[in-house]
Amino acid sequence: MAKPKHKSFVKAPPAFVGQVTASHGRHHFVTSPTGEVFEAHRRGKKTDVVVGDWVACSEPVSGIVAIESIEPRRSLLFRSDEWRVKELAANVDVVAVVFASRPSFNPWFVWKAVIAAKTAGIDVVVIRNKTDLSEGAEQAAAFLERLTAMGETTLSMSAQADPEAAVAAIAPLVQGKTCLFVGQSGMGKSTLLNALVPDAQARTREFSEALDLGKQTTTATRLYVADVLGQEAKIIDSPGFQEFGLAHVTRNDVLRAMPDILAYAQGCRFYNCTHTNEPGCNVKSALADGLIDPDRYAFYTEMARSALPDTL
Repeated sequence: MAKPKHKSFVKAPPAFVGQVTASHGRHHFVTSPTGEVFEAHRRGKKTDVVVGDWVACSEPVSGIVAIESIEPRRSLLFRSDEWRVKELAANVDVVAVVFASRPSFNPWFVWKAVIAAKTAGIDVVVIRNKTDLSEGAEQAAAFLERLTAMGETTLSMSAQADPEAAVAAIAPLVQGKTCLFVGQSGMGKSTLLNALVPDAQARTREFSEALDLGKQTTTATRLYVADVLGQEAKIIDSPGFQEFGLAHVTRNDVLRAMPDILAYAQGCRFYNCTHTNEPGCNVKSALADGLIDPDRYAFYTEMARSALPDTL
């Protein structure tokens, strides 16, 4: 007797490809090509979805969709330590690192964020916010001047005291692009966001109410669309955090992202010099001659010693 033939299972094609515009843990919101917003959950309980991702979604059921797959990313910014990797956002064109004189900022946080962005192939701008504050102003201004002298793109503003000037300063860098704000807690990222996107607070409340997260939404990441100089700009606001781990970068990644050190990295006695403790090191000679900032060199050596080995 012939065995009955079984019908082969054919997976239904995705209903649409949309962009992840909000994320909190495994809870996401996806905006469809027609502008509809759906609560979304990753198929199989995976945790690989981040804001900015373009994702293939199932047909909506009661306003909820399943994320079937993630489209190829053009960029991904993440931080990492020896225990875990924390992906921040995908498909980002510009990373804006925001700091201020108060609360006290950590220069190493800013430098690490710059390295992470450059290693990911993303443009970066460092923004000094709260320029209206007198306390700590001299230190903050000097820090920004050092970054500018290194060739980094920098801006100064007070999003609270003069929001129009703040928007005018940052607009040329974000128009037509996707920009991710990062920074330590309390540096005024949300104030700058509200200047760029006037209804951002209302959208944040909608997200909070939809997922019933309450105060926990301070740990959520969200993407906002704004009209900037007549072009669409996407602004991603990330939660403030205090440490920016770089366990995923190599020593050459660090060196390439530090032009003030890289400028002296040729002419060492050893071809594979790490510029940390070898004799005949040109970088160490430049340091002794006062051509390299001692704080920057201390930062470099710490990053180089903890970085991944470079592949030959």
